[in-house]
Amino acid sequence: MNQFLFLFTLLFTLLLAPFSHAATPRQQLNALLDSDWQWNMRNAPEFATAVGDNRYNDRLSDVSLAASLAGNLHQEQMLVQAKRIDRSKLSGQDLVSYELFVYEKQKNIQAAKFYPYNPEPISQLNGVQFEFPQLVAQTPFNTAKDYRNYLGRLRALPKYVDGVIEQLQQGVKSGWVAPKVTMRVVPGQLQEFVAKLDSSPLAAPFKGMPASIPAAQRASLEREGERLLRQGVAPAFRKLDAYISASYLPACRDSIAASSLPGGAAYYAYKVKENTTTGMTPQEIHEVGLQEVARIQAEMKLVMQQTGFKGTFAEFITFLNTDPRFYYTKPEDLLAGYKDIIKKSSAQLPRFFAEIPRAAVDVKPVPEVGAENQAGAYYEPGTPDGSRPGYFVANLSKLDSRPKWEMETLTLHESVPGHHLQTARAQEIKGLPEFRRFGWYVAFGEGWALYAESLGGEMGFYTDPYSKFGHLNDELFRAARLVVDTGMHALGWTRQQAIDYMNVNTANPPHDNQVEIDRYIVDPGQALGYKIGQLKIKALREKAQQELGSKFDLRRFNNAVIDNGALPLEMLETQINNWIAQQAAAA
Repeated sequence: MNQFLFLFTLLFTLLLAPFSHAATPRQQLNALLDSDWQWNMRNAPEFATAVGDNRYNDRLSDVSLAASLAGNLHQEQMLVQAKRIDRSKLSGQDLVSYELFVYEKQKNIQAAKFYPYNPEPISQLNGVQFEFPQLVAQTPFNTAKDYRNYLGRLRALPKYVDGVIEQLQQGVKSGWVAPKVTMRVVPGQLQEFVAKLDSSPLAAPFKGMPASIPAAQRASLEREGERLLRQGVAPAFRKLDAYISASYLPACRDSIAASSLPGGAAYYAYKVKENTTTGMTPQEIHEVGLQEVARIQAEMKLVMQQTGFKGTFAEFITFLNTDPRFYYTKPEDLLAGYKDIIKKSSAQLPRFFAEIPRAAVDVKPVPEVGAENQAGAYYEPGTPDGSRPGYFVANLSKLDSRPKWEMETLTLHESVPGHHLQTARAQEIKGLPEFRRFGWYVAFGEGWALYAESLGGEMGFYTDPYSKFGHLNDELFRAARLVVDTGMHALGWTRQQAIDYMNVNTANPPHDNQVEIDRYIVDPGQALGYKIGQLKIKALREKAQQELGSKFDLRRFNNAVIDNGALPLEMLETQINNWIAQQAAAA
């Protein structure tokens, strides 16, 4: 037996030993949660760095097939242990934590039954060419030890790449391969990465090292870093490029549907449930999408009339996507525009939240490599201790596809009161176990961010009709996702059919729509969580307003939504119902 698996089998046996009779169910739960969290920190050191735990900054995850199987075994072990805790003796946040922990483990075990490895360890949106630069950006570089840790990660990168190749090879054997249409750009990304390695984020830490490190040490660390980049990292990326180009890409599938994978339609149904945290079927979601598209388009046509534009809806979209007045010509001006919006939004937060996180949010550009295949912006969380702020990461490529009229809604979504506020608040909540403070569910997190966009009108944004149109277009965009994602993965739509639908029904630039459709192809179901989550949060707000009447406080409602950390939507509904009852009973 593989030594790694042997150790985990031994651990499994030990974990089955009875809990101490002296330990209460609450103590048992806390011990289990801490044990699982520590396992995650050791075995996912990149995630540990991201959340501010720097104990494992000298290593990378083991992504071999054996490690994947060991990870699946760990999920089963944790579920067995959880089921042996007397749930009836738990209450309050302890009960929420227990139910959420069991939910997580059951979900992970179900995923492994479809395919016990990573079904797509690299794509045009994810993989070592994106994740390693992001990891470097999250790593502290203050001391000589920090740099020695980083050298350890550079040394580990070739083995990590070997694990990615092993995963890809297993996918070819089992039929779990990527769509050819999206994988075809990956070799070019890897080649660009190597070509720009000397000026990449991987080389950046060695330029401008802290003066507190003695000069001789700085020189030694810099030499070793340059050597590892040249003799270790570059060859590893070339090896990965060669394998994908010569072996993996020819074996990739021509189909785009998740339902065409070995897991069949059941696999896509699982992805829908995972990303929406509901029991809705793909057909039900498709119908919701069509209804929402029609509703939002009607509102957009009214806003179009307010601009005084004379022409059809399609002509107005062409006007928005081509008129120079709507686009910056300098990247620094686009960045400054985003910063101004964040400043204005931050000033409004006390009117909408009873408690506001302390953590700051800043703006920085998307890394250059692969930027044209990335979305307009994304959020990068900071750390609870404030050593690294949260970042609104703005895409500065193709400025003629980054319209000013979408900037307000995009900024509110990614920073405050969207992702940054929700994520930072969860990190700062006292008493929650770590897995909840750093948890993530697409329907909750993206649903909250889309709901946060809708607060913009109340916060003083969208006063310009073009910006209002942009806000509605972003909501329309999320509604259209319900149509095209289910269309491609469950209803037989082609890639071009999905692109055409987005081009006809939204005001998004055609380039963005193509990037987005390819994103939905490689990450089936993920795009569904936004609109489904937003609709649930809005429905809960309407319910609270109706039942509480004059007792309804929007500030406290908004905190009630986010103050338990991320939750599946059914659990969120239970918590808000409890909050409504408490508010109603209050004097």
